[in-house]
Formats: sequence, C-alpha cells, structure tokens
Amino acid sequence: MDESIEIKERLREYILAEFLHGESPENLKDDTPLLTSGVLNSIDTLNLVTFAETSFGIEVEAHEASIENFDRIRDIVSFIEQKKAASRSKA
Repeated sequence: MDESIEIKERLREYILAEFLHGESPENLKDDTPLLTSGVLNSIDTLNLVTFAETSFGIEVEAHEASIENFDRIRDIVSFIEQKKAASRSKA
C-alpha cells in the first residue's frame, strides 16, 4: 500500500474513533476542516499530535502543531511525509 494512503487511513480511523464517535467514515473527507470547524479542540489536537508522533515516528515541535499542519487530513499527511523525508535525509 502507498505510504501516504496508509498514513491517511490510519489518521482517518483514529479521528473517527477518538473524536467523531458514530460518524460515518464517508463524512470525514481529506479536506474536512478539523480545527477551524471546531471538530477538534486544543486538547484533542495535542492528542492527535501525540498519535502522529508515536504512530509515524516523527517529532512535532510546538510551533508545528498549527492550523497549517493539522486542520485537514491532507495537511496532516503532507506534514508527516515532510517530517519523515527530513529525518531520512539526516540519516
């Protein structure tokens, strides 16, 4: 499976299970706003950041846990891929 698809599906499953109990998976699109629409509050965002760090082996700096990186699934996937690529290039 393509890595970005795998990341996207794991994020979608986590968000549905933790924050959108009972919501139909079809309603959580790649571009559904999570922070700006109020789906996630600040504590939820911290939990999502922790999930991303532990699940995908990245480290998120405080300033990176922003609307630009964590508002939509597609933004989160892109951010995770960038962090993973950066860590591979350092190795």
